[in-house]
Amino acid sequence: MIDFQTFAHLASIDLGEALPKPTSISGAQQEAGQTLWTSDDGLVEVGVWECTPGRFTASRETNSEICHIVSGRVALHNGDGSTKDVGPGEVLVLPIGWKGEWTIHEKTRKLYILHFQK
Repeated sequence: MIDFQTFAHLASIDLGEALPKPTSISGAQQEAGQTLWTSDDGLVEVGVWECTPGRFTASRETNSEICHIVSGRVALHNGDGSTKDVGPGEVLVLPIGWKGEWTIHEKTRKLYILHFQK
């Protein structure tokens, strides 16, 4: 039998120790994350991530990402220079091939779903 799983209280899940964000370009950012579920084939991962204010580069060359912002405020900057602000309760999709930067305006927590290419 295949069973379902639930995860409540995303805002209070313990993410462990925050560590320096390797792709941070300003703000000496700290990040922490917790994987909640991974598919048997390893192609889908669901987790919670949190980061302190600052700016970092991001690239989705090998996977897409769906994010639901639980708390905080961010701005996403596309490679073409356009920017979109995203806050609590909003969902964003970063398709395979997306490259850009995130500006974290205040400590932000998100639920993420990564889908890796086969």
